[in-house]
Amino acid sequence: MSIPRRSPVAWWHDPWRPPRVLIAVTIGYLLWSLLPVLVAVLFSFNAGRSRTVWQGFSFRWYWGDQTLSVWHDATLHNALLQTLKLGLLTTLITVPLGVLFALGIDRWRGRLPAGANFLMLLAFVLPEVLLAVSLLFVITTVALPIGLGTTAQVIGLVTFQISYPAVLVRARLATIGPQYEEAAMDLGASPLGALRRVVMPMLMPAIFASTVLVFADVIDDFVMVRYLSGGASSEPVSVKIYNTARGAPTPALNALATLLLFTALAAVTIGYLVFRRMTRNDGTTADRGIGAFAGEL
Repeated sequence: MSIPRRSPVAWWHDPWRPPRVLIAVTIGYLLWSLLPVLVAVLFSFNAGRSRTVWQGFSFRWYWGDQTLSVWHDATLHNALLQTLKLGLLTTLITVPLGVLFALGIDRWRGRLPAGANFLMLLAFVLPEVLLAVSLLFVITTVALPIGLGTTAQVIGLVTFQISYPAVLVRARLATIGPQYEEAAMDLGASPLGALRRVVMPMLMPAIFASTVLVFADVIDDFVMVRYLSGGASSEPVSVKIYNTARGAPTPALNALATLLLFTALAAVTIGYLVFRRMTRNDGTTADRGIGAFAGEL
């Protein structure tokens, strides 16, 4: 018996075949978004001062130039250190607060926690520029013991970022359910002991993902740190690039942006690999890949 051949109509309507138009749109989008970044990274290795004409490969703008390279230019060096400082401080403050907030909202019932949850979600979708201007107004007009600078930047970033760990941890709590904690207490554990020995280890993938995402987002932030900056000493990389790009910058600016780019990529890559290792025996998240890591827990 001969096997019937597939008709052209059936081949065209094959549900498993990706549409060519969508493939073309995806490739076009990737080229449009990534090509300028790759060009900027390429010219960070330019041997000359031009940012448009290739003059040979060199590490001059990273450490070779004794005055203008990132390593030797004090202003660029300080901008990079300020970015890492803001990322570390904000992450160390935001993640524990977000985890505690998520645990409290998950266990607290009533109108007050519902309102707090709404405010947290509102901060999640609130335009960053609106929050930044509001904090700038409060700091500059109200008699507070803080001024513009690193402290104000950290407070603003924590306020804006705290919703990320709260949302991720609450999603993880909804995924694992209350049965493990209840079983631990049935076996004699105290509520605090069940939380510490059972719930917290199961929340570690979400906590770790929150840590990586908050750090990667903070080091790329511009609006909040720009409005709350107290001067050149508290300018991170994003603000330094913005202020310098309007003049006559050298490829050292490209090198500074490249270092920031690779720092963010390294943080996300390492975080994702560790997250996959932590959840490889967890059927609720291990098979969901980058979606679970990004918060779709």
